[in-house]
Amino acid sequence: MASFTVEKRQLKSGELRYKATVFVKKNSRIIHRESKTFRKKDLARTFGRNRVLELESQGGPVNNSVSLGVLLDRYMNDADLWDKTGRTKRYVIQMLRDCDIANIDSNQLKTSDLIEHCRNRRSAGAKPATVYHDIAYLRSVMKKATPVFNINSNYSIFEEAVPVLIDMGLVGKSQKRTRRPTETELDKLREGLKARQDFRPNGKTRIPFIDILDFSILTCMRIGEVCNVRWEDLDHDNRTIVVRDRKDPRKKAGNHMLVPLLGESFDIALNQPKKSEFIFPYNPRSVSAGFQRVRNELGINDLRYHDLRREGASRLFEKGFSIEEVAQVTGHRNINILWQVYTQLFPHRLAEKY
Repeated sequence: MASFTVEKRQLKSGELRYKATVFVKKNSRIIHRESKTFRKKDLARTFGRNRVLELESQGGPVNNSVSLGVLLDRYMNDADLWDKTGRTKRYVIQMLRDCDIANIDSNQLKTSDLIEHCRNRRSAGAKPATVYHDIAYLRSVMKKATPVFNINSNYSIFEEAVPVLIDMGLVGKSQKRTRRPTETELDKLREGLKARQDFRPNGKTRIPFIDILDFSILTCMRIGEVCNVRWEDLDHDNRTIVVRDRKDPRKKAGNHMLVPLLGESFDIALNQPKKSEFIFPYNPRSVSAGFQRVRNELGINDLRYHDLRREGASRLFEKGFSIEEVAQVTGHRNINILWQVYTQLFPHRLAEKY
């Protein structure tokens, strides 16, 4: 027999939310539970009534659930989903497949199960920001279970679970990075990278590390974008280039952007040998790996290749460019993210400018 309840919840902001929870019982045991949260109580009641009628008209919920491990396997084996999944999300999904939580039924997942998983991950040394990826990506997979695989999954449990996990400190956002390389560190890196690019054992491809380093800072491009720019997209007259499939939280494929090549970046591009359709025809992982080895050999701590993007954006601000102009270079559509995440101004640079 199906029934529903409506529960009132108050957010930290003081706003009210109403969660409608639908239950199906058999022999006094709950065999199905689903919930949805609304801003208005009437909407929650309407959802509950309509969902109860649907379940009773079809004779109850279709018992078509599997273990989370099987669901994760189905997701990984679906080319349309897996091929569009980023590297970090792939790693997390593969890791979840080997965790105890993978043995739980996809439609019986409870908040207590997620709490136990997060505690296990914490005891293994994972930080709250890392564990948050587990929860976010598991929810993403479970949300696609019914429409893609016709598998029942209790993904609505995350609406209840996430606030609890945050309050317990088991998940959280990553701390804002403020790291920028100093001029001394950059000089050392250039010396080390020059030695590495000049040393080519066993006929390995010569990677112009220094040109790529300077180009990355001047253009504020990600290393994957640097290694994907093409000669055909280079506009000599206007000193611009098209960055294809630029990263965007809403849509990456087809998100092409025309960006200016400021300073010496245009000349650096022109000086590259035309031996491929790409200006820098190198594996981005090989470039970042070479950077990391040199950085470690020099004893430079806590510096990532992606920090060069922050260095480039911060330099533009220090030179007097407006936030809208810097966004044209970095490709940010959200100005707040550009200012909060990718900008770290050196106070002494501002003093020098004054």
